[in-house]
Amino acid sequence: MKILSVNAGSSSLKFTAFEMPEEKILVSGNFERIGIHESFYTIKINGEKIRKEVDLPNHTTAFQILMQELIDLKVVSSLDEIKGIGHRVVQGADHYDKSVLATDEVVEDIDSLSSLAPLHNPAAVLGIKAAKEVVPNATEVVVFDTAYHQTMPKENYLYALPMEWYEKYQVRRYGAHGTSHKYIAEYMSKMLGRDDLKLIICHIGSGASVTAVKNGKSIDTSMGFTPNAGLIMGTRCGDVDVTAITYIMEKTGLKPSEIDTILNKQSGVYAISEGYSDMRDIYDRVKENEEKSVLALNMFVKRIVDYIAKYYFELEGCDAIVFTAGVGENGAYERSKIVEKLEFLGVKLDREFNEKIASYHEIHEGKITLDDSTIPVYVIPTNEEVMIARDTYELTEK
Repeated sequence: MKILSVNAGSSSLKFTAFEMPEEKILVSGNFERIGIHESFYTIKINGEKIRKEVDLPNHTTAFQILMQELIDLKVVSSLDEIKGIGHRVVQGADHYDKSVLATDEVVEDIDSLSSLAPLHNPAAVLGIKAAKEVVPNATEVVVFDTAYHQTMPKENYLYALPMEWYEKYQVRRYGAHGTSHKYIAEYMSKMLGRDDLKLIICHIGSGASVTAVKNGKSIDTSMGFTPNAGLIMGTRCGDVDVTAITYIMEKTGLKPSEIDTILNKQSGVYAISEGYSDMRDIYDRVKENEEKSVLALNMFVKRIVDYIAKYYFELEGCDAIVFTAGVGENGAYERSKIVEKLEFLGVKLDREFNEKIASYHEIHEGKITLDDSTIPVYVIPTNEEVMIARDTYELTEK
């Protein structure tokens, strides 16, 4: 069965086509700058990368071009072969604890939750509607980033704020990256042959979060009401005293929307390093001992260690720490700095093997600690696309 995993952004459309249940990747790619000048798309198939510049006024056009490419590349002979399309949706609030069919009511609900994820949910709605228009016979499924974290206990997801804010306005911790954290939890369970694991999963990329997993379930996570909470990220500030925000608003007269832009797009390591949000750029400057980049990296590492320590005690120990996502999978230097901070717990880094693991190296995953380390630390590539495909396949079968 051919299943399409889709992740629609406000100006992008990432996709991967699978043959299920084998989970064989048939083709993948990305449509970029949708609705913006100089739009283009790239497709990867059989080890070849194809890039085409084309006008992409909207997501429907992108889907139409995508479907024609699937036919031209002989991935499918007709659109009827695509039985299911799974869509990543960032915010499902506490309405959904699992993936569901993309009924009209569900799509309306996703749209109504846009205020909780203004950069993501509206784009997901555009993607779902475009897919329904272009491939009307496919089963449409939505996979929520927040669903996996619905197992958090109340004391972990509630804020110490007036209860009316939660009951009337849905203000609570939701977390994000749930699809990635769930994939890693299931992968580790199979790899170690146990379902009763205590895991600390570090999804570290431009957006980053740490999740405490017990017996396969999320019990706590660093992201909060929005993805801006928790760790210091590429352009997001992470945890901050909220009174500092109201203080700056009073001093400067900045509007809430302007403050939101600063906190989400002009903060994080970008703010500390004064202009660099990509950790690869930070690392290059750290090698030159550039002061602000060193500070940005140290703050970035410290916040991750803070959450690992927090969840270590919350879980009452752990069976493994896992690094995943862009920096987690490829940043050997960042991983080493984090693990070094855990030496007081008896965590011992295998420095030589740590340097060998990256998506662009022959070795993509493995244990980066020595055998006598008190806690094993792993690098495992995440695969949100296959998680979307699995849920879509299951619901399409039903």
